[in-house]
Amino acid sequence: MRIQREQVVRAALSLLDEAGIEGVTMRQLAQRLNIQAPSLYWHFANKQALLDGMADALLEPVARDVDVSAPWDEVLQRVAGELRRALLSRRDGARVFAGTYVVTENILRVSEALMGALRRAGASSRVAAWGCFSIVYYVLGFTLEEQPLDPRFNSQSVDPSRGRAQFSSFPPERFPHVLSALADIFDTDFDTRFLFGLERLIRGLKADLPGS
Repeated sequence: MRIQREQVVRAALSLLDEAGIEGVTMRQLAQRLNIQAPSLYWHFANKQALLDGMADALLEPVARDVDVSAPWDEVLQRVAGELRRALLSRRDGARVFAGTYVVTENILRVSEALMGALRRAGASSRVAAWGCFSIVYYVLGFTLEEQPLDPRFNSQSVDPSRGRAQFSSFPPERFPHVLSALADIFDTDFDTRFLFGLERLIRGLKADLPGS
């Protein structure tokens, strides 16, 4: 029986959780599925094509139930939050998604939800498009930095206290503002930090709406 594409993606995501993005290879995946490598190439020509499929699968739960009657800024905040949770749901999820340029139903649905909210608020097509991608880039950048600190998938995750100690070794007379803000720099309340940046990005978009 020929293995199905969905089976390959599920196995690849499971391997991702265990071994990280570097450990996801066509050889290891074929072994996990107990098949020959050529069977994988029927669905995915190379590892990048596989990562594209995995990125698409990560977005499966995002923007599934968007209330078009809700305030536009609440829609943006909700979809951005769902996207962040989706990327954090798998080890190296943000790294899988970064750099992929696939056009799929899942990815288009997320873009449609963000752009649609802005268009309903009166934004031009340019503001809606660039605003949509600005939000996606923000979420992606935030989770790329946040994910290495997550001990769920990585026993050797980055230790914030070690980073803080490194900062503290620098002379305060040269970097007074940085060193006086160490408690804030290394604050691990990532939910609050995420909302802080997202809310300010949304406020900036509001300035481009009619009547602002």
